[in-house]
Amino acid sequence: MAEDKLYSVETAVAQTREEIIKNHREYVNAGLTAMLGLIGFDKHFVRAAGTRVWDEEGGEYLDFLGSYGALNLGHNPPAVLAAIEQVKDLPNMLQAALNPLAGAVARNLAAILPSGLKRAFFGNSGAEAVEGALKLARIATGREKIISCEGSFHGKTLGALSVTGRKKYQEPFRPLLPGCETIPYGNLDLLEAKLKGGDVAAFIVEPVQGEGGIIVPPDGYLKGVRELTQKYGALFIADEVQTGFGRTGYLFGCDYEGVVPDVICLAKSLGGGVMPVSAYVAAEEVWQRAYGSMDKALLHTSTFGGNTWAMAAALAAIQAVVEGRLADQAKEKGEYFLGRLRALQQKYPLLKEVRGRGLFIGLEFNQPEGLLNTLTGGALKNLAHEYQGALVAGELLNKHHIITAYTLNNPNVIRLEPPLIVTKEELDRVVDALEEILSRQKSFLSIAFSAGKNMLGRLTRS
Repeated sequence: MAEDKLYSVETAVAQTREEIIKNHREYVNAGLTAMLGLIGFDKHFVRAAGTRVWDEEGGEYLDFLGSYGALNLGHNPPAVLAAIEQVKDLPNMLQAALNPLAGAVARNLAAILPSGLKRAFFGNSGAEAVEGALKLARIATGREKIISCEGSFHGKTLGALSVTGRKKYQEPFRPLLPGCETIPYGNLDLLEAKLKGGDVAAFIVEPVQGEGGIIVPPDGYLKGVRELTQKYGALFIADEVQTGFGRTGYLFGCDYEGVVPDVICLAKSLGGGVMPVSAYVAAEEVWQRAYGSMDKALLHTSTFGGNTWAMAAALAAIQAVVEGRLADQAKEKGEYFLGRLRALQQKYPLLKEVRGRGLFIGLEFNQPEGLLNTLTGGALKNLAHEYQGALVAGELLNKHHIITAYTLNNPNVIRLEPPLIVTKEELDRVVDALEEILSRQKSFLSIAFSAGKNMLGRLTRS
């Protein structure tokens, strides 16, 4: 590419929607670009603040996707941006020194996490936190096996993918890490059966499954996990990448049952929605077994992990969540929101189930039955399973200016993960939009036709 054709920040920001789509189609991911265009998710947004974003035509949208839980504080939170501004002249990455901000973040995390979680390792993404936790489990226990759950999601890097519970994402990349097995979520009997052999390094689990469809486990499940892993000498890894920092109405999802895992994985909102920041935090004894000597201190490292700008964002984000009592807000607003959504479920058969905790909510839709599904050999039901959530999300976006999305492991479920600063008036707006859709559209086919005959044709040919 000739030098005069290179984009500057100024020209990149000034691109038209058509240019953006063209560059993504030609240089990034053509399939994803086409998929997003199919349901109108290729809009050009030019401004964001709090719970709102604006497109290039001045249209205002409510963000109820919240970047999959990364925006607990909303878009561009002033406190986080101000924190980064405070450190802009400090060395951002200086490997031959101890970063004072990284030590401060680690101390703050130890102060707010379940008691006993102390030693932090910083990275850049949730998958990286999971990778580090899996390595920690193996070196600390001297064992190989990792148990996870069906329907789980822990990331798409190779180790994290090996413990993610959907074959669609795993099959093209086999062989994955050896020694990884899945069991049904919420089943303590099968967990004990796996642990009895004494060869399991760790059980990794989400306190509420996110990409599995916002699945809440039965009460007592996490306490049972804690008891069984201690009994058989395996580590309990809590993946709180989505559930952490107030999302479920508790500061951390494990707090709901008052359990303390051996390792906790954090990311997403830890960076305040501004910087990529992740961490896994381990109990002292586990960390010492793994990396507690100078000859082991460099066995796991990350070049960008714990950099100054990221740590400034994390310090401000933690402070905002704690001082703003956002967990309490999520609990109160979540109870209100769930109540209104469950009232819709009672009125409209298309809405099969409403579930969640705090402001971590999933809506599952009923699948097509009857003669038409039979005549299509079940194809209609299969089509609805893969696309019904996307079509409802498309209706919410294009007709009501509300951003949502389906869950990766259960595309028949749309998630509602607004920033925790959301207002009750904004929650009401989403309920009203869903009622308008559900009262007008009685089935998958009616939603599909509403979204456009051309879309339905393209879906059935894919």
